[in-house]
Amino acid sequence: MSASLVIMAAGLGSRYGGSKQVDGIGPHGEILMEYAVYDALQAGFNKVVFIIKPEMEAMMEQLCVAKLRRQTAENGRAVQVAYAFQDFSSLPQFYTLPPERVKPFGTVHALLCAEDVVQEPFCVINADDYYGGGAYRTMYKALDRLPATGKAVMVGYHLKNTASLYGTVSRGVCEAAEGTLRSIRETKQIQLYADGSLRDLATGQALAPDTLVSMNFWGFSPSIFHAARTYFKAFLHSPAGADLKAECLLPVMVGDLLGRGALEVNVLPSYDRWFGMTYRQDRETVAEELRQLHAQGVYPGKLWN
Repeated sequence: MSASLVIMAAGLGSRYGGSKQVDGIGPHGEILMEYAVYDALQAGFNKVVFIIKPEMEAMMEQLCVAKLRRQTAENGRAVQVAYAFQDFSSLPQFYTLPPERVKPFGTVHALLCAEDVVQEPFCVINADDYYGGGAYRTMYKALDRLPATGKAVMVGYHLKNTASLYGTVSRGVCEAAEGTLRSIRETKQIQLYADGSLRDLATGQALAPDTLVSMNFWGFSPSIFHAARTYFKAFLHSPAGADLKAECLLPVMVGDLLGRGALEVNVLPSYDRWFGMTYRQDRETVAEELRQLHAQGVYPGKLWN
């Protein structure tokens, strides 16, 4: 089966204080998304699509893409590499961009920017998250069985393993039953405390540590692009379209499709540890996690030959 890994890497990284997607954090200067690509290739994925800002292309080639062009996937095929550019030039013609708008329009728009280069089942992820090799193997198998329309898959994680002591995080809080996602609610101000407790600061509600959350690890068939285009146009027509900081987010879109009965989402279990970089203070912890994974033999001394 041919399957793509789609990496959303065009975000500004404002809370991190820089372009965290290209921060060399591995023992040999590897950037975090290189581990995603390595794990995906080992699982069977044979195509990688980078969604980036146009000005990032030369830097991406130098940092990791040139290495990928020399690799083969687990099935022996040459790895295909493609770029998709997220900028304001791809917005629908009916929409007038507020001149003060700087912030990208979010993950639904990012996904739509990749439509022309993705014709096969695909997994879409954040560039600044580490999901673990087992999650990619589980996802690849699920994509091989995914119908052409009406269904999707996601890998879920426990909230306690995805929050940061250094500030609030946004997570898609999920409800699932018998392996099927029932609802998802974007929760934007989740704070982890030193005693392990978690709270939604917007509502004051305490959250259970094992709450299931989405970390934007989705598996779709190409039919999702039609639904995403319709949803994004509705977003731009709404009052949010005039908000200079509003984003059109994948978890919110999936929740809307679930609510209307337009999509069924299977939740895939993951026994890997998630970690990521939301704040610059997270960097030291992530670097140590990666060092240990290399030392334990999960990854070779250097990712690429």
